[in-house]
Amino acid sequence: MEAGEHELALRAYTRAALEEGPSVEVLAGLGSANLRLGRLGQAERLLRRAVEAEPEAVTAWNNLGVVLIEQGRAGEAERVFRRAYALDSGRSAAIRDNLRLALSKVEARDYPELQKRKFALVRRGRGDYLILPHPD
Repeated sequence: MEAGEHELALRAYTRAALEEGPSVEVLAGLGSANLRLGRLGQAERLLRRAVEAEPEAVTAWNNLGVVLIEQGRAGEAERVFRRAYALDSGRSAAIRDNLRLALSKVEARDYPELQKRKFALVRRGRGDYLILPHPD
């Protein structure tokens, strides 16, 4: 994943799931790889399985929030980012920034000009993603 080889990472996580079973780490890895490949439906299902299996999996919660933002589901993303932020005790700037973005998107429902803004997905650290304004 760090090298940008998301297909290879997906194959490696799939192999790990077959050999070791679907652990939280494997599910979150599969979900994150699918997120980077733009397979949002698959990413959402896998990340939801990860947080169901381990309700304190901060990275999985954050990445699930990113999937929801990408799907245009800002209200649900806000709740998911709040959960990740609380579990992380507010230490992660990436989660805080993602929560702010979700809040602004929820507020933007009343301001259509804000909804036209484009955003870019940026990888931070080991499996965490940050949503940034897209440079136009």
